[in-house]
Amino acid sequence: MKIALLSKGGTRLYSNKSLISAARERGHQIDVVNTTDCYMDIATDEPSVHLKGKELERYDAVIPRIGASITFYGTAVLRQFEMMGTYPLNESVAITRSRDKLRSLQILSRAGIGLPLTGFANSTKNTKDLIKLVNGAPLVVKIIEGTQGKGIVLAETNKAAETIIDAFRQLGANFLVQEFIKEAGGADIRCFVIGEKVVAAMMRQAAEGEFRSNLHQGGTASLVKLTPKERATAVKAAKKMGLNVAGVDLLRSSHGPVVMEVNSSPGLEGIETATGKDVAGMIIDFIAKNAKPHKTKTRGKG
Repeated sequence: MKIALLSKGGTRLYSNKSLISAARERGHQIDVVNTTDCYMDIATDEPSVHLKGKELERYDAVIPRIGASITFYGTAVLRQFEMMGTYPLNESVAITRSRDKLRSLQILSRAGIGLPLTGFANSTKNTKDLIKLVNGAPLVVKIIEGTQGKGIVLAETNKAAETIIDAFRQLGANFLVQEFIKEAGGADIRCFVIGEKVVAAMMRQAAEGEFRSNLHQGGTASLVKLTPKERATAVKAAKKMGLNVAGVDLLRSSHGPVVMEVNSSPGLEGIETATGKDVAGMIIDFIAKNAKPHKTKTRGKG
């Protein structure tokens, strides 16, 4: 099977190296395709993707590893592969949906999935009432476009929350206000979902004096045993977002598991290191099982 790994990071990133190794061990061809170097022939009856002056060969499957900063262009390139009949590990529409934090929370809420109390408003006239919606401070103010724990601020008092919210508004930032789940103790759970199964899970603990548990913010990872409800919640969240592969981040609250985020391009280093599982291999096996090589079109050259 011929697989395209759509990524800006090349072979230097752990996740990419792990996927390349897993694919080659299983006898598949896998090529790293730099997302932003691609360009496309749009207005033809035979769509194509080009790179370095040449039309790319037809691939059976594409693994999108699209960074948040290039979501718009990256999903456009992925859509082009989809139009060519290439099987996407995660579809472009699902990635776009998951990258919009507000939209994703609305989708999960409609599906009855547990979430922290969350507020969103435009006008400074609503600041005090917005704070009341999430039961007041301490609360978390989270920029919608933020990733890896960036753009998240903990407000310890209502006055501090008002100041932070007003400052974010003056910067023109879109943000959410969420209740602070104190009982989580600065820890969250990353559930790695492939298909309709949680294949690996780890608990991420925030560094001392820090409330963000992201590994990029100094958090540590360890094995964790999930409850049946946590497993079911993670799988349902990924499914409702339309993702075949997802990192679903949960908090253990007093009213059960609540979903913080559904990540469409979860990193592999933390989860593979913490669990000792070959998650990359599971991803490649999922592709081999679900992609249909005979659907890949071959262009006639005359």
